[in-house]
Amino acid sequence: MLETDLYTGVSEPLRVTVVGAGSWGTALAMHAARAGHSATLWGRDAMKVDAMQAARCNLPYLPDAKFPDALEVTSDADRALGGAEVVISAVPSRHTREMWADLTSHLPAGAHLVSATKGIEEDSGLRMSEVLAEATTGAASISSVSGPSFASELVEGHPTAVTLGCTEPTAAVIVQQALSAGPLRVYRNSDLVGVEIGGALKNVIAIAAGIVNGIGFGSNTQAALISRGLKEITTLAIARGALPATMMGLAGLGDLVLTCTGPLSRNRGVGVEIARGRTLDDITQSMEMVAEGVVTARSTHELALRLNIEMPIAASVYAVLYEGLDPRAGIERLLSRALVEEWES
Repeated sequence: MLETDLYTGVSEPLRVTVVGAGSWGTALAMHAARAGHSATLWGRDAMKVDAMQAARCNLPYLPDAKFPDALEVTSDADRALGGAEVVISAVPSRHTREMWADLTSHLPAGAHLVSATKGIEEDSGLRMSEVLAEATTGAASISSVSGPSFASELVEGHPTAVTLGCTEPTAAVIVQQALSAGPLRVYRNSDLVGVEIGGALKNVIAIAAGIVNGIGFGSNTQAALISRGLKEITTLAIARGALPATMMGLAGLGDLVLTCTGPLSRNRGVGVEIARGRTLDDITQSMEMVAEGVVTARSTHELALRLNIEMPIAASVYAVLYEGLDPRAGIERLLSRALVEEWES
């Protein structure tokens, strides 16, 4: 924690459960406990949960962040979800459907279900709120929280702002007030589609940012990549019914800048290692945490083809990751594209 502790407690404590004991799920559970909620962190692996309980921290992901005394950690789904009023799903995108197919019978009727996963499901191309809607029953609302937020910085007490995408105004206010405490400020946005697409696709652009950084290109290249990457994200988001303004906010530009430039970005790190000559399999097998952009690169490529949208940066990332395209050749391909209007459709 920083020297200044910003937590003063929420006015209406709730029963908050976080499903998924990775770095972000752990950070959100710790935040909820510090805010004064009755907070529980659920993990599927009983042995790992027992280790966290014994150490009172998540050693693989956030080893320096001690759990608040009030935070309960369990692998018992009934204990974790029973009576929960706000349930946050922080499960990797490729496991979300399967996990919630098993957990939906434990989800209390009327609970507000919040996705904290920034990804697009493979094959279906569905956003995480859509996956949760198909995999669960009984939730009062399904929303998504996204924005520029490194887990380790939140638990250290760094002021952090995110966006809650929710189409139901009453539910949005309840969840916003539940999560807004201490260093975390939550904004509402009724454009759930835009919030989720911005949060997912920025990971793909971040891999590209890592590649250009790993090659050794400078600030000119990074700025160009972020700007044109935002254009690609916006184009696809609008095609899916999102509002352009959302892409200018925390879930769009804010998260894109952080993930493309922050040294803690896992997706940027994948790109750096790719540029250094490591294989994708080698990189992912050596990572403790999930880099969602690796999966989302494939999902985005398929979506763009389906919608007949040109996304040259995303297409290059896909080709580098899955078709063996040399990273430098990918950059040369981008630079040799036909000259167009900056915002040509």
